[in-house]
Amino acid sequence: METLRVSGKSRPNAVAGAIAALLRSNGQVEVQAIGPAAVNQAVKAIAIARGYITPDQLDLSTQPSFVKLDLEDEERTAVRFTIQGHKIDPVA
Repeated sequence: METLRVSGKSRPNAVAGAIAALLRSNGQVEVQAIGPAAVNQAVKAIAIARGYITPDQLDLSTQPSFVKLDLEDEERTAVRFTIQGHKIDPVA
């Protein structure tokens, strides 16, 4: 599964485009964020991505979790969003 790393300076629209593309091609993606600003950008990107995939009769669901990462000899806690894409029935 592809993992996208989001920072506090990431552009939500760009991240949303990457999320949408990976959901269309792989059906799933992980997004990791460390710190409140990064988590904020990640959540905005997930919400925007949902709008990007709706025309393709796709929706998404996400499971947030914590994960410990070793970065530069330091243990950090990140929020991981595991995102699954799924088909929706077109409105009749």
